[in-house]
Amino acid sequence: MRILKHPILLIVAMAIAVSVTAQEKTVMHSKNSAISLVVQNNEAGNVQYSITYNGEPVILPSGTGFVFNKPSLRLDSFETIGIDSSANDETWEPVWGEVKSIRNSYKELTYAMADKKGSGIRVNLIFRVFDDGVGFRYEFPQQEKLGHFIIGDELTGFQLTADHTAFWIPGDYDSNEYLYNTTRLSAVDATKAAAKEPDIALKSLYGPDAVQTPLLLKTDKGIYINIHEAALVNYPVMQLNLDKAHLLLSSHLVPDAAGNKAYLQTPFKTPWRTIIVSNKATDLLASKMILNLNEPSVISDPSWIKPQKFIGMWWEMHVGKATWPKAGGKHGANTGNVMKYIDFAAANGFDGVLVEGWNEGWEDWFGNWKENVFDFVTPYPDYNIDSLSAYAKKKGVRLIMHHETSGSVTNYERHMDTAYRFMLEHGINTVKTGYVGRIIPRGEYHDGQWMVNHFQRVTDKTAHYKIMVDSHESVRPTGLHRTYPNWLASEAARGNEFNNAPALGLRPEHETILPFTRLMGGPMDYTPGYFHFQLNQFDSTRKTRIRTTLAKQLALFVTMYSPLQMAGDLPENYEQFPDAFQFIKDVPVDWDDTKILSAEPGDYVVIARKAKGRADWFAGAVTDENSRSVEFDFNFLDPGYNYQAIIYKDAENANWETNPAAYAIEKKTVTNKTKLSVKLAKGGGAAIALTRLASQGKRR
Repeated sequence: MRILKHPILLIVAMAIAVSVTAQEKTVMHSKNSAISLVVQNNEAGNVQYSITYNGEPVILPSGTGFVFNKPSLRLDSFETIGIDSSANDETWEPVWGEVKSIRNSYKELTYAMADKKGSGIRVNLIFRVFDDGVGFRYEFPQQEKLGHFIIGDELTGFQLTADHTAFWIPGDYDSNEYLYNTTRLSAVDATKAAAKEPDIALKSLYGPDAVQTPLLLKTDKGIYINIHEAALVNYPVMQLNLDKAHLLLSSHLVPDAAGNKAYLQTPFKTPWRTIIVSNKATDLLASKMILNLNEPSVISDPSWIKPQKFIGMWWEMHVGKATWPKAGGKHGANTGNVMKYIDFAAANGFDGVLVEGWNEGWEDWFGNWKENVFDFVTPYPDYNIDSLSAYAKKKGVRLIMHHETSGSVTNYERHMDTAYRFMLEHGINTVKTGYVGRIIPRGEYHDGQWMVNHFQRVTDKTAHYKIMVDSHESVRPTGLHRTYPNWLASEAARGNEFNNAPALGLRPEHETILPFTRLMGGPMDYTPGYFHFQLNQFDSTRKTRIRTTLAKQLALFVTMYSPLQMAGDLPENYEQFPDAFQFIKDVPVDWDDTKILSAEPGDYVVIARKAKGRADWFAGAVTDENSRSVEFDFNFLDPGYNYQAIIYKDAENANWETNPAAYAIEKKTVTNKTKLSVKLAKGGGAAIALTRLASQGKRR
């Protein structure tokens, strides 16, 4: 529907819950009326938007627009030339995910605008209003007055209503591996926070009042607000500058080596800017808005894409048992050692084995800004990839390839085709990529447009070869796994390798914040499952430790969603606790349904998931540094059936500091009427496997 400045059309617009006043103020309500969007073009031509939630202001009038470097102009004063509205309601099925099907229901509002200053440039501002938030993007249609152009700045604002509590990490062009800070907005100090993080290898801070998205805010009235983006394609990452005096967040695009932000050509659409809102933390975690703002899958036959649970010849290098380079006599990726991992994977039902350090080049790979490091096809002499591939196939598992680029992306792009063909020749269909260090082309950043486009090229090319991708040190996800389901997971946050970091490591609260921040955009390769906590197992001088209980490590397989789950610890550590390891063997990595039972960011998360194609459920609960009791309400179970619940929980005397390996396993029969209270230790958790039995009153 097109709405121009005409009273008859105005009446029609109001019939679908869109109203336009004489001052060009447009109001659109979500279908459940919880969210209200107001878009207004003032006398100066500044188009502003605002959002309320159940009548409570969430985003006050906030600006839009751009600064162009070519042509040189400021595009923030517009004449409205048309307003369209429409509605959509559909259901689609992801290739893999947390639920079997997803409803995509929204109203759409499009402002067609022309530059009021006479350049003749046209731009559309497109809003989608969901029951749980708003997404909006800019569209530059094909036009005579604009072809190629260069973005200098994006002028999108998020005017907040008060000094909210924020869960944030410092704004940084190269790293998102920081611990989360929980402060008022007025207390944000990115420089000070980053100074506490000596374990991050590469930092590119750009100011003290800068934060990254996804950013979680909580108001004093108990409203949760998540600010992020969706469908990041051919555009730099959006970070946020904070004006503390006015409580205004402004978009900050990651620049390139020349200081420009994006090189574009019409027609073009920016990523969506997303604002998810709820007064329930559980509903925020259940939101599928970011996924819904991405395009459907471009892979017509995704039958080759399979979620996987695997182990890795990886952690032993982090704890000093082995090394990545062959020199030194402790090379981990040797044929005999990897065969043991294959045997362990096959005996315990794992899909694959990741092997790091298999290829030549690790002797001087890091920190040299060196372009030609790896060729991705030359194994070390003690790694017989031909015999190992054949052995893995015989055992019913696959090797998982590791491509560390050391930040030399130009080198990787030259070798990709050869490397992917090499993988297929050896029956390998999954690759873990890595981008540690400063980027080549020199001067580019991990989160700039050039690298965003590189990650896209990797995704496209691996899809061509029917290869699945797990990216590390990459751009944080924005829901693109809907469009490219072969991009199974990414790291893009502080993962479990930081358990071995000498300074800070991971805090117990970390896993209670990540679902509300980093995981809102997509799954994370977090590598849970540690059973040995004092990391001096192979080096008595090490002081580092993992701040967790064993039961919490089991729960993370449920609460930290990923279709690509690596059990992070060593086989010999799992063999010491076979009864607890059974949960890792049993827990799936693909799901038909997910229920967020209870949650509070920074405190606790309780989640239950239904196994793909089965009647069985798995549940997990994790807490921060505080002990607490949580309730599992099993009302989601099928009525009329008994379920056997195997409960893996912290022992009474468990504590992440003093007794992390203390756990208890209990079996109960439960139904959909059962409510179960479980005590979590400090830094602890609980995991539950629920197997459906015969219906009540009947024998199986």
